Amino acid sequence: MALLDSQIAVVTGAGSGIGAAIAKGFAAEGARVVALDINEEGADQTAVEIVDAGGHATAYALDVADFDACAEIAETVAHKVGHVSILVNNAGIVRRSGMTGAPEAVVADWQEIIATNLTGVFNVTHAFLEPLRMIKGRIINIGSIQSFVHVVTPSSPAYTASKHGVLGFTRALAAELGKDGVRVNAIGPGFIATPLNAQARANNPELVKTFMAHTPLGRPGTADDIVGPAIFLASDLSAYVTGTIVMVDGGYRAV
Repeated sequence: MALLDSQIAVVTGAGSGIGAAIAKGFAAEGARVVALDINEEGADQTAVEIVDAGGHATAYALDVADFDACAEIAETVAHKVGHVSILVNNAGIVRRSGMTGAPEAVVADWQEIIATNLTGVFNVTHAFLEPLRMIKGRIINIGSIQSFVHVVTPSSPAYTASKHGVLGFTRALAAELGKDGVRVNAIGPGFIATPLNAQARANNPELVKTFMAHTPLGRPGTADDIVGPAIFLASDLSAYVTGTIVMVDGGYRAV
């Protein structure tokens, strides 16, 4: 029997990168996947690839920063797919500008990053909370090595704050929902080569060198490196695991 047979899994940011990899990995383990992304074409493509591989998937467009849209999607999924038992909050954006740039850009970055990376996690979780509580489901939030402060890591106050918030939200929710049998955990990716950071990797090779200098395994991660830990946290293999963050960083925090 596959590890996620009979499960219905919602994955945000499933149109590319880590989200797409997790969605495909869940489907391969028997889950029926709902792929959500602000890029509807990307979500559709992920669903098509899952179906072509013999799995089950549907796709919808969603801006996780829109509270009302999240509630509407949850109703649609409940009526058309069923009760969600696994939620992966993966949607996010990355910008590495600091506090000392043009004020308009600094403020815009803060508002947009927090709205997507942190408030978006709240919005989607709130929307799907009742079926997850009813089924004793699992919530997996995608944090980051920036969920912890590391002085050599180039990042922005907004992105770092958002990922600290994701970890805090994970722990608080695990404490609150444990009585309902809902497990809440996070994954902390290190430097993962995805379309999200392709331009930064191409234009700023020093950024890559900085990360690799503190990564014992000596290579960037791939989206597929996140799939195994996600399946572990979504399955009964982690039945007594909640309120933690599984680091998938090539040993970054060990140095």
